[in-house]
Amino acid sequence: MSNWSDVARVSEFAAGTWRSIDLDGTQVAVFNLEGAYYAIEDVCTHDGGILTGGTLEGEEIVCPRHGARFSVKTGKVLAPPAYEDVGQFPVQVANGMVQVRDPRWD
Repeated sequence: MSNWSDVARVSEFAAGTWRSIDLDGTQVAVFNLEGAYYAIEDVCTHDGGILTGGTLEGEEIVCPRHGARFSVKTGKVLAPPAYEDVGQFPVQVANGMVQVRDPRWD
């Protein structure tokens, strides 16, 4: 089973913000939505650019280049020009630390 990686302390991770982390070569964006944490792959499936340069609108991240929208909670694509979902990753809080892992290597 893969290990959990630290993202940030809960006390330093404000609601409505995100953090990016490299998980063995995969960029992952971890979001704090009103104290609930979600993680998706930080890549637009339309053109391969990062999503976290865009804006967070409620539970959606908007790609900064062409406006594709993805659910922060599920990774589902919500608006073109992207048509493929992004990967979703498990998140936990342990000892005051937000952590994420890549289960694809389990």
